[in-house]
Amino acid sequence: MEKIKKNRDFQLIYNKGKKEFGYYTLIFFEENKDDEIHLGAVTSKKTGNAVCRNRIRRLIREYFRLNNLKFEKGFDIVCVAKKKAGENIKTLKYKDIEKDLNKIFKRASIVK
Repeated sequence: MEKIKKNRDFQLIYNKGKKEFGYYTLIFFEENKDDEIHLGAVTSKKTGNAVCRNRIRRLIREYFRLNNLKFEKGFDIVCVAKKKAGENIKTLKYKDIEKDLNKIFKRASIVK
C-alpha cells in the first residue's frame, strides 16, 4: 500500500472517481493500472485543530494497515474525514471508524 502525496493525484481521483458516503467519512475511489492500493487520508481545517486532524488520519491509516488483505488490488482511494468526526473526537474510537469504513467499502464493492 502506497500513500497518495501529490495534489494532481488527489484532484484526478476527486474528479474522475466514484464516491461513497458514511457517517464519519466519505471515500473517493478509482481503479488504477497498478496491482497495488494507493491511499490518501484527508482532513480539512473545518474538522478541528491539528491534534484532532492528525488523530483522525492516524485512525484511517490504521484501518487500512489492519485490513490490507481484504481489499481488491488496483484501486486509488481517498478517505475524507467529515466535520462530525472532528466534533466527536473525544468519544471517537477506532471501532467507530472501522464500522463506518466497512459499510462504505461493502457498498463500493472494493472488499473481497
